[in-house]
Amino acid sequence: MDSNEWIKKLGDIAEAFKSFSESNVDITFLEERFVGKRGELTLLLRELGSFKPEEKKLLGAKGNELKNKIVSFCESKKNLFSGFKEYHYDIDITLPSKKYNQSNLHPITITLNRIIDIFQKLGFSIEWGPLVEEDYYNFEALNFSPDHPARDMQDTFYLDLKDDKNKNYLLRTHTSPVQIRSMLKYKPPLRIISPGKVFRSEAIDSTHSFVFNQIEGFYVDKNVSMADLKWTLESFMKDFFGSSAKIRFSPSYFPFVEPGAQAEVSCVFCGGTDKSCRVCHGSGWIEMLGAGVMHPNVLKNCGYDPNEFSGFAFGAGIERFAMLLLGIDDLRVLYENDLRVLRQIF
Repeated sequence: MDSNEWIKKLGDIAEAFKSFSESNVDITFLEERFVGKRGELTLLLRELGSFKPEEKKLLGAKGNELKNKIVSFCESKKNLFSGFKEYHYDIDITLPSKKYNQSNLHPITITLNRIIDIFQKLGFSIEWGPLVEEDYYNFEALNFSPDHPARDMQDTFYLDLKDDKNKNYLLRTHTSPVQIRSMLKYKPPLRIISPGKVFRSEAIDSTHSFVFNQIEGFYVDKNVSMADLKWTLESFMKDFFGSSAKIRFSPSYFPFVEPGAQAEVSCVFCGGTDKSCRVCHGSGWIEMLGAGVMHPNVLKNCGYDPNEFSGFAFGAGIERFAMLLLGIDDLRVLYENDLRVLRQIF
């Protein structure tokens, strides 16, 4: 190799370095490519040993000039990314970082997830249903005849959605229509829960709202009795509130069950000692669940033979569970979106 070839190779290396340095490639790559142990410039400088002393001095100066340029460039880039050698900060980077608002699950969502987890452990699956429901599924199939007086407690938001079959539609008043839809779709044995929003003509107070969340559950099989219902609800309540929770059942009426029962839990706010308690009103008990053995007419409406199959059903408002779980004495707090309250809860 003569001096002219050597200078031409040096020029090619300089052009290649310029091209790579303008394309923001990794600094380590540049070092290894040009000035590393097997780098292009390093190998070229080793060729100087074959030149005469006067040529070696002249060519070496040009080669070292390029080498210093490459090394200086790489060092400057390293300093830039290290952030300490060439740059300084006006703040103390050892101080704790600022806390930013983080999202949380809503108390009702947390409560619902906990309820679902418990029932899944008991062998229940989940089914969902529409918010806009046919009058048939919401009332008639559940043994509410058109002139049944029990409708007065639930008749609510009807919609002008008449179809070609002249069906009536409304915002569902409970999640029980999912029970009918599921029984028409599947064959027993069935063990299902169905959570979701429901709508009723209710005055808003500390324990009631015109829109709230409910969970319905039912079990259909052969030889299902009230004893199965009682065991299921007691297992659920004690898992949710703890083994120390007191539970009692009392007779109640619902058109779609016979017999019917009301499940109550001891008040966690006053224990029955405060007559002015806004939750239990001094009784010491909080109504939590409506339940009972499925009425034979409901089974017939779904094509089941009540002489062969039986079942139980229950329904509960999720907000009341959230109030007891989180120590809230007014249901309206859950809907006011007050971050001061939600941050205290979490």
